[in-house]
Amino acid sequence: MNWGKGIVGGMIIFMLFIISMCVYMIMSPADDYDHQYYEKGLSFSKDYDKEIQVVKDHAQPVIIINSITMRLVFNKPAIGKITFLRPSNQYQDRVFKIDTHAGPLVYLPLNSIEKGKWRLLIEWESERKLYMFQKEVFIK
Repeated sequence: MNWGKGIVGGMIIFMLFIISMCVYMIMSPADDYDHQYYEKGLSFSKDYDKEIQVVKDHAQPVIIINSITMRLVFNKPAIGKITFLRPSNQYQDRVFKIDTHAGPLVYLPLNSIEKGKWRLLIEWESERKLYMFQKEVFIK
């Protein structure tokens, strides 16, 4: 056998391999990365400070869930929002405003919320301090 034919054949096989890998990479779906990655990284310290403030002030709200309503009990008057985040479908996320100046209780109807696993993100302000609390809940 001639060495030249072997070298040319090896080069052709290698070139076919490289071309097929290029076609495979071009045809693969786009990466599912978070486009707001850097913005979220910059705001992480602010969110962390809010979560630590909950621990320092013992301001964790009490969450009571029954079949039709969710009841939240705050230690002090609070103004903010509660976000229901659905891990399986971001289009089902819901946001509710809260204001406890009438009393320490907040009642939320659960008739518009689907049953299953949710992550609660509660952000509020009380006595000029910002708080944030997260908890996973299961709505029956």
